[in-house]
Amino acid sequence: MSESMATTDSKNDKNGVDYDVVVAGGGPVGLFLAGELRLGGAKVLVVERLAEVDETIKAGGINTAGAVSLYRRGLLPELAAAWERNRWRMRAFLGDQDRERKQGAGASDAPRTPPKFAGHFAGIMMRGELFDDSDPAFADIGPADGVGLGVPQVELERILGARAERLGVEVRRGVELTGFDAGDEGVVVHLGSGGDVRAGWLVGCDGGRSTVRKLAGIDFPGTEPEITGYQAVVEMSGGERLGVGWNTTDVGTYVNGPFPGRILTVEFDGPPADRSAPVTAGELQAALRRVSGVADVTIHEVHSSTRFTDNARQASAYRKGRVLLAGDAAHVHSPFGGQGLNLGLGDAMNLGWKLAAVVRGTAPDSLLDSYTAERHPIGAWVLDWTRAQIAVMRPDRHARALRRVVTDLALTTTGTTYLVQQISGVWQHYDLPGEHQLTGRSAPDLELSDGTRLGDHLHHGRALLLDLADDPKLRARAEGYGDRVDVVTAGCPGRPELTGLLVRPDGFVAWAADGDDRGDDLDDALPRWFVAA
Repeated sequence: MSESMATTDSKNDKNGVDYDVVVAGGGPVGLFLAGELRLGGAKVLVVERLAEVDETIKAGGINTAGAVSLYRRGLLPELAAAWERNRWRMRAFLGDQDRERKQGAGASDAPRTPPKFAGHFAGIMMRGELFDDSDPAFADIGPADGVGLGVPQVELERILGARAERLGVEVRRGVELTGFDAGDEGVVVHLGSGGDVRAGWLVGCDGGRSTVRKLAGIDFPGTEPEITGYQAVVEMSGGERLGVGWNTTDVGTYVNGPFPGRILTVEFDGPPADRSAPVTAGELQAALRRVSGVADVTIHEVHSSTRFTDNARQASAYRKGRVLLAGDAAHVHSPFGGQGLNLGLGDAMNLGWKLAAVVRGTAPDSLLDSYTAERHPIGAWVLDWTRAQIAVMRPDRHARALRRVVTDLALTTTGTTYLVQQISGVWQHYDLPGEHQLTGRSAPDLELSDGTRLGDHLHHGRALLLDLADDPKLRARAEGYGDRVDVVTAGCPGRPELTGLLVRPDGFVAWAADGDDRGDDLDDALPRWFVAA
């Protein structure tokens, strides 16, 4: 196992708590956060209302930023295996559709290969041949590039659940948080029939209707929904008359694929009366017939289904005292563009090391203020990104005219490359002190002279001071930081101008230097993020 926990134990025994952190919600975000906390030495309990992993169809892919986070924790092999399984499922579906359409025409039976990236803006698909992968934004991503495409949320949840178990996270399924009492020194969490537990901190990863957020009294402003959407995996007949992929009609939008039986519909008729009511085959069939115009498509069986809207809201703050929010508990929006899961993974990666450091007493509580400061702007951007797609998807004449303009722009090299940048998450950065162009950005996955890559040195969840110029004075500046900062000395032939990098545990650059830079700013960056031993 590449991961290991911090050698400094948490202080839960001394503080009279059962757990350092209780995480409410055992989906991918909650499990990833729990693993991050455990890497940092915290004792963690995850409580999840559902007794089993939720098989309902949800997010269908991990973007570049999300895949890089998982790679930095040594999870690339598991992610790649899941990607391969689903890549071949996509290939088979595309091949079947081709054969159905070309039967008797003498066309080749070879299935089409899925694109090297998957993405769309409001159902306007990107074309691979127009993507300029030489753009600097995509430089030095490393082996995680493109690996998460098409990996369903349920598979990611299993990967992260297995990781949490390896790290010693306690997960209680079939247990629901019913309330809590938060004070200056900790939180008493009420678990219904599961009794009460005492914790230092509580993190709500319990979804868009978060009980934690509501009970904490954290505002959740935003915009009202105007669509009703369905996503489902079904058995149907007449599906060969449906268009493949994203289709825009006079009524709305529907999707067929990218694997057999997966459908999605969008209608601009307001939100559903009851989102929690079971979705029936008749309801799905009626929606699909209305939107597609195919009157004889028939749904015989529903394997998995969900409703959704474009309700777009964001918590005014991600922390209130000893209570924090991450994932959908902090922000909700329409699923278009596949941003939600990836946004939540970024929350967990940012919060985990910070909260673990506070728990261990190696950072002040004020470090947690940077969580909202850094992640809230990213969440606000995602909400606007999804709102813009709704504006382009509306069936009125003004929106359709706008859609034609956006399509023309999207189908250019510049437009495609811009949209892929946004969808992939490679644009994301934090406003951190420092003048270097890498400061505040996700660290490039540098190939080092010792045969390793930068990402290989982040598996343990600690910060990394990378000495690229074999400078004893640079290394000496990190003395006294104990197990908070790993120091690695190696060359980087591919980026000879770089002499040093300080990379936070979440993989973002806190300091960088070129050439003759003496590293004076490093003396400010180190104590800003890490307390000396």
